[in-house]
Amino acid sequence: MSTTTAARPGADHPPGRGIPRLPAAMIGLLAVAAALGFGHLVAGVVSPASSPFLAVGDTVIRFSPQFLTEFAKATFGVADKPVLLTGMAVVIAVVAAAAGLASRRRRGPGVVAVSVLGVLGLAAAVFAPVFSPLDLVAPLVASAVGVAVFVGLHALALRACGARTADSGARLSRRAVLVGSSAAVAVMSVGAGLGGMLLSGVGDSRQRVTAQLARVRLAKRAPAIPAGAAFPELGTPTFLTANRDFYRIDVALRVPAQRAQDWTMPIHGMVDNPFTLTFDDLLTRPLVERTITMTCVSNPIGGDLVSTANFVGVELRDLLLEAGIRPGADQIYSTSIDGWYTGTPSEVLLEPGRGALLAIGMNGEALPPEHGFPVRMVVPGLYGYVSATKWVVDMEATTFDAKPGYWLERGWAQKAPIKTQSRIDTPRGFATLPAGRLVVAGIAWSQPVGVSRVEVRMDGGAWQEAELSTEVTGDTWRMWRREFDLSPGSHTVQTRATDSNGLTQTEQRADPIPDGASGWPATIFSVA
Repeated sequence: MSTTTAARPGADHPPGRGIPRLPAAMIGLLAVAAALGFGHLVAGVVSPASSPFLAVGDTVIRFSPQFLTEFAKATFGVADKPVLLTGMAVVIAVVAAAAGLASRRRRGPGVVAVSVLGVLGLAAAVFAPVFSPLDLVAPLVASAVGVAVFVGLHALALRACGARTADSGARLSRRAVLVGSSAAVAVMSVGAGLGGMLLSGVGDSRQRVTAQLARVRLAKRAPAIPAGAAFPELGTPTFLTANRDFYRIDVALRVPAQRAQDWTMPIHGMVDNPFTLTFDDLLTRPLVERTITMTCVSNPIGGDLVSTANFVGVELRDLLLEAGIRPGADQIYSTSIDGWYTGTPSEVLLEPGRGALLAIGMNGEALPPEHGFPVRMVVPGLYGYVSATKWVVDMEATTFDAKPGYWLERGWAQKAPIKTQSRIDTPRGFATLPAGRLVVAGIAWSQPVGVSRVEVRMDGGAWQEAELSTEVTGDTWRMWRREFDLSPGSHTVQTRATDSNGLTQTEQRADPIPDGASGWPATIFSVA
């Protein structure tokens, strides 16, 4: 006598050969994609920093070894973040597909894999530099959605492939699997789309700030840019860099979203008169406009991580004097809304005439979100990793010994004055040009003192002084050009700059780590 036992709903060992490989892999992919999309949506509502995908990316950046970070900057430049996110997406997709393939007969391996990915997202949010209980919501919801979608699609696929359950012995059509898969895709797409909108929803606030800046009367305007300040017709940049073209280097995968009306910043620590600023407080104080060239410490010799803009803001020195910085507080420790932190030498910020700003405007409009909206620091003459905190929300007067900055912990220099540098913009490397008179042109910078001379030499010959553009301020770059008569063949041009104190750019080559690159730039090209 024989008996037949019906499979329990969701049984781990259904009869038959199991789910075909391609549908099995798709189940894993769809479940994980739905989890990430829905997690992104929930994060946009309750806590943007807790988006599981971005939280894991931020963790990867935070714990990446220094050589890997510099390799990414040097290789991919401003595209380093999209490359990282793409790489993460590929790895997660492979894991998700493998989880689905391992679950062709039973759902256990896939549920475990999706759950482990959920735990990783949760851990990334919990151990982020800034954490609140709300940060738990998005990864927990994402994990639950991922498991639910996986279990649901897995059950549909098994039944469509002929597995029987206690409550239904009929085969389900493949349409059921298609409907379930479409539902998962819809959850992923809606979640990612709405989440992305919510995570970046500061447009209305920026428009209001831009309108306010247009109406405000500045206490001091930046000098007008003279016609001879740049040689863009020769291949140099325009003097002011458009906001969309301004270089961006930071560790934030997610551009923090904060409305100006919600912004506050305490100035506290080793001060006599601690106080907290609001955005309206900044608007009621004297606002000044300054033209400032900013340079990234990671900029290699001849690199393009340098840009110039008109910034509007409040004198940071005035704020610190009002707070009353106590003797012994050798740094102002600033923190971003996403938890990034650095220390800026107090002596620089308090230096009369240095011109450090708590900036709210850039090139005639509110700061772009990727450049620090609503408020950032801008300090002429220092590399950004010790001075240019974007999305700043806290300032503490303290000591370097008490609180090392983010990059100081990773071996970079404590104080980072910008080095005198020059760059060759034309001719481009390995270009082929017609014989005859050739114009060599480029830029040079030495904030905050400015550039007084640029010299150029061809093929190792004598140094020849270049023609300089009209100087705007010592805080900005300066363009240069020089003509040469060249015969056919290969040529090498070099350049060096001298600052207004008479110090000439060093020939000694150095990598960006720990305090900025140095050396004479050179370009090889051909004349036909």
